[in-house]
Amino acid sequence: MSVRVVLVGPKFEGNVGAVARSMANFGLDELYLVNPCEIGDEAYSRSKHGKDVLVNAKIVDELDDALQDCFLIVGTSGIITEGEKNYIRVPISAKELAEGLEDYNEKVAILFGREDQGLYQDELAKCDILVTIPSSKQYPVLNLSHAVTIVIYELFQKGAVLKKPHQADRTEKEMLLRRFDELLDAIDYPPHRKERTSIMFRRMIGRAVPTKWEFYTLMGVIGDAAERIRRKE
Repeated sequence: MSVRVVLVGPKFEGNVGAVARSMANFGLDELYLVNPCEIGDEAYSRSKHGKDVLVNAKIVDELDDALQDCFLIVGTSGIITEGEKNYIRVPISAKELAEGLEDYNEKVAILFGREDQGLYQDELAKCDILVTIPSSKQYPVLNLSHAVTIVIYELFQKGAVLKKPHQADRTEKEMLLRRFDELLDAIDYPPHRKERTSIMFRRMIGRAVPTKWEFYTLMGVIGDAAERIRRKE
């Protein structure tokens, strides 16, 4: 598995530099910055021996540009929900993520949001898995660079970031999600429930972390089911 760290709208260059340093500590070198603050002397000073990570960081305007070639999208949030009604913010822990990806061979993007507002709802909706770091309920939101360090440390402990990548096409995964939506349409699933159910399916597939073979098998079954239902209409 290879890991891409994506910072969405970081506001403080010192945090960006500290993230680059932590990435170098744990053997990661692929950093994407989506609409970041200006990256200047403070960032490079804070990066220490992670300067190469910062120098080679890709700066993009749109989040989708930072997700190209990544098969699994992991979002992070300090704000979570206790129940399942707001399914978009039901997370797993960073440790559970590392355990689930221990034998994973695809490319993973891990998204970290803005220091003040985190990831927006539409950005979270793009994520296959949502991760949180257990912390005090009185002050649950961690500093950006600290959060990145904890998550990639957990991955490093499991040896996940040391494995060679086996590239997969994210477009193919989106095809599976579209097939699922087609199935919902074929069974006349209530429109007002469709978006939430689609997000639930995306998260379920993300947590399961299926192999590429399992992924294609599931896509075929869902596609065949939708087609048979349409033929009977």
